[in-house]
This record gives sequence, structure tokens and C-alpha cells, in this order.
Amino acid sequence: MYSDTFHQNSICKNFNRECKLPGSERLQFPSGSMWGRSQDEWNLHVAAPVATFNLRKVELTPLEQRKLTFDSNAMATELESRGFEKRQAELIVSALVTLTTANMDIVYKDMVTKAHQEIAVQQIMAHLDSIRKDMVILEKSEFANLRSENTKMKRELEQLHNRLKEESLKVRAETKLDINLERSRVSDMFTEQEKKLMEASTEFHHRKADQEHDSMEINKKMDLQVASLKTVLESLKLETIRYLAATVFSCLAIALGVYRLWR
Repeated sequence: MYSDTFHQNSICKNFNRECKLPGSERLQFPSGSMWGRSQDEWNLHVAAPVATFNLRKVELTPLEQRKLTFDSNAMATELESRGFEKRQAELIVSALVTLTTANMDIVYKDMVTKAHQEIAVQQIMAHLDSIRKDMVILEKSEFANLRSENTKMKRELEQLHNRLKEESLKVRAETKLDINLERSRVSDMFTEQEKKLMEASTEFHHRKADQEHDSMEINKKMDLQVASLKTVLESLKLETIRYLAATVFSCLAIALGVYRLWR
């Protein structure tokens, strides 16, 4: 005989999920896994394993057939031959029978027969087949949900792409219009500045020509005045020379007259 609990736990560990003994109406999976969702999340109804396969109740060996039988009289006689009294030997044999029966009951509670083990394995395999079918159904449902969500997200992305494209075209058109307006404004400003510069240059040349003409007139006037001053100086110089000559001659004449008078 083998341990029923150990065998069932080993089967559950091979599938990496937690399950109950055959006959349970509910399956438990690790939280966070794909199969650990509730029925409300999947919107599906998982049928109870009882409806998918038939459970066969196997009766264990009856309690009266599981009692350990041995020759208690021979045991008591052996104890008496070893030096025990008859009452002590009977008490020891009775205690041994009680302990052995209790131990056998405990052992039979945790043990199972080979036939019962095979039936339990078949029930667990049928249970696992039902779980596998439910998994396939859930996978298909999950795939359909994912595909619908993917289609929805794809549609939203296309709408967002179109909206971004329209916004980019709008911004590009506005930017191009602003650039053209700014270019025309700068061109007008440059033309106006160039016109002002030409006017200023023309005015500067006119003023320069006027200044040159005025300077030439002033130079001519200065030359004329200098020439007239030179003429006046020459005339004054001649008059001064004449005056000096007349004065000298007058002095000489006076001196000659005085000299003649003294002689």
C-alpha cells in the first residue's frame, strides 16, 4: 500500500498548480497566473468536475478485518516463562493489543489499497482532462479578448495617427504662412531701409557739393580780398616811401638853408 496524500500531492506538483482531492467542486490556481482568474473575470462558467466524470466510492477494508491477530495466549505464556506473573503478563499482552490496534487504525487512515489508488489516479486524470479542456476554452476566450483589444487599440492608433497628421499639416501650413509673412515684412523693411539709405546718400552728396561750392566761393572771395589787401599795402607802401622821401628832401633842404645861413 502507498500513501494516498503523497501520490495526489506529487500529481498536483507535476502540473504546477494546486488542486483538491477527487470530488471537490472547485479548482484553485496560483494567484497572478493566467488561470488564476475568477469566473467573473472570464465571464465563463466552469462546470464542476463532478459533472465531467463519475466518482466511484471505494470502501476500505472494514475495521474488524484490519485488526492485527496474533496468539495472545502464547505471548502471555512466554512472558510467564520469563518471570512475569500471570496477571502482569495478561496486562502487558492487553496493552500490546490495544497499542497495536490503535497504530493500525492510524496507519490505515493514511494508507490506501492498490485498487483504490488506481481508481483515485483515474479520477485525478479525468479531473485533469477536464481542467485541460477548461484551459483550452479559457485560452480561446483570452485570445479572442486579446484580438478584440488589439483591434480596438489598432483603430485608436490609426485615429491618433490621422489626427497627428492633420495637426502636423495644420502646423506646417501655419508655420509656412508665418514664414512668408515674416519674409515679406523683412523684404519691405529692407526696401524701405535701402530707400532711406539712398535718400540719405543723395542728400549727403548734395550737401557735399553745396559745401564744396561754398568753399570754392569762399576761397575766391578770400583770394580777391587778399589781392585787394596786397594792392592796398603796395599803395600804402608807395605813399609811405613818397612821404619819407619828401620828408628827407625837406630836411636836407632845411639843413642846406641853415648851413648857408651860418656861413
